[in-house]
Amino acid sequence: MKVPDSAVEITEDTLTIHLVDVPVVDAFTFPPPAQDVPGISPFKLIPAKVSFDITYTKTGSPRQIRPTSHDPLSPLNWAGEMWDATNSGTFLLTYNDGSFSASGSFDSGTNFGEMGTERNGFFVNHELVDDAEAGAPSLSLPLKSTQMSQTAASGSTKQAVKLVLLKGRVPVKVEH
Repeated sequence: MKVPDSAVEITEDTLTIHLVDVPVVDAFTFPPPAQDVPGISPFKLIPAKVSFDITYTKTGSPRQIRPTSHDPLSPLNWAGEMWDATNSGTFLLTYNDGSFSASGSFDSGTNFGEMGTERNGFFVNHELVDDAEAGAPSLSLPLKSTQMSQTAASGSTKQAVKLVLLKGRVPVKVEH
């Protein structure tokens, strides 16, 4: 479900999400059984509403994360400032027809949790270059040039169009 901005409150050390009566569906079977007719669900979906409050709280000191990959598709190509964190909250689920409801509370206990700010993909090195120009120390790895796999020119445009084949085999159109 998409959480609207109005449901999120951020302070210096906490992030709180408060949602009331968000429409969801419940199903008695997961994963769903094979479908005899594609696109038609063989099981009943039950309309419901969920409400919850959850608060994440920073603990300890922040740590700086630096990218460890230059591959734009790598999950290790991100930078940020992260804190260990705990969470706690409450929830309420009610079927629209009133036939079932459940409520409870939860907390992270001794489980892992963290919160902070991050940037990834293009923004990792783009923002770090902006920071470096402003005099801030660089957090990134040295930039590597991207290998060009194909160059094409189009008669309808004035600029050459380059297709870059990245390590992850995803073609990207680059215009200069």
